[in-house]
Amino acid sequence: MGEKHTAVMSSMNADIFIDTNILVYAHDRSEAKKHEIAKVLISEIWNIRNSAAISIQVLQEFFTTMIRNGGDPGIFRNIAENYMQWQVIENTCALLKKAFDVQGQYHLSFYDSNIIAAAQLSGAKVIWTEDLNTGQVYGNVAAVNPFHTGPHRKVLL
Repeated sequence: MGEKHTAVMSSMNADIFIDTNILVYAHDRSEAKKHEIAKVLISEIWNIRNSAAISIQVLQEFFTTMIRNGGDPGIFRNIAENYMQWQVIENTCALLKKAFDVQGQYHLSFYDSNIIAAAQLSGAKVIWTEDLNTGQVYGNVAAVNPFHTGPHRKVLL
């Protein structure tokens, strides 16, 4: 019988929620500066915090992006499975309802709303992403683009 995953229904205790693009840049060398920043940030999470959260959506997008860019499916499956050691927010009815609420309140794309809803459920106060405006707060989660410099950069490490 397969492994059973527990659905996340209530807030957890992650420090940071990681969006797909951060993981992609950590493994994609085509943009050298972003690659180095993302690689350091992900390394810091493994070595210092280890309290990051991601979602099934992030893992799916990461895997498909890396394969579409010519990556080896076996290698990127292993990498995605390794990220499953972090807190993973699963696709549930509760997450879907929260994403509907986020979309209605902030008028974002559904996919961005789903990422924010997952970050909120994880208990994270910060989401690392380049897809949202740095400093924008969505409920209890602030968006931070780790590739920008400025006052929000201090929350990264």
